[in-house]
Amino acid sequence: RDYFHLGEENPPLADLYGTWAAVDPRLAEVATRLPGIRVMRQTPVECLFSFICSSNNNIKRIELMLGRLREAYGRPLGTVILPDGSALAMHSFPTVDALSRATEADLREMGLGYRAKYITATAQLLKERGGEAYLDDLRRRPRREVHEALIGFAGVGPKVADCVALFCLDQADCIPVDVHVWRIATRDYDADGRLKAAKSLTPTIYELVGDRFRERFGRHAGWAHALLFAAEL
Repeated sequence: RDYFHLGEENPPLADLYGTWAAVDPRLAEVATRLPGIRVMRQTPVECLFSFICSSNNNIKRIELMLGRLREAYGRPLGTVILPDGSALAMHSFPTVDALSRATEADLREMGLGYRAKYITATAQLLKERGGEAYLDDLRRRPRREVHEALIGFAGVGPKVADCVALFCLDQADCIPVDVHVWRIATRDYDADGRLKAAKSLTPTIYELVGDRFRERFGRHAGWAHALLFAAEL
């Protein structure tokens, strides 16, 4: 229930779909085609380091990098026999302490490239701040405070910070903005033309794009954004 956000603090997804559809014709149409899309409540440590690895990367390579981190620094969980008869060793995601012992050279050798320095620096800083407990505490902080705390970590820019905040830190009104999301807001939520007139995604425009979603969809704007984003892909 925790992982799927099924607690009493959140309305049922069907109710949210209905509320969003009532204020947005495009979302009303998307909801009929993509029912059931929801934001998960991921584990903060794994989510943070996964998004650092995901920046400017492709899914296949992200999976490879995270798999190598698990194998090298995670705890063995057991072995799964695949349909072809081969064995797949399973590992937990590494703890902050385990990652803080990794060196940049070790991670580069594993194929993490320039992200190696981000992983080691973030692991060290996160350990200094209190580790997993520090991230858990951010779940009870305001959105802007969470955003500022996250961009203090190496390899975490505004979009990665908002992804982490939305997908694991209970910031349901966070809007990770990229060109797809900027396009949605410019096309559908730009009555005054400010977004269309923007030449680039400056910090001011980034925040304005998020505000346009928050003004329309309210406290769970980030969840509505995830549905609309999926429809654009």
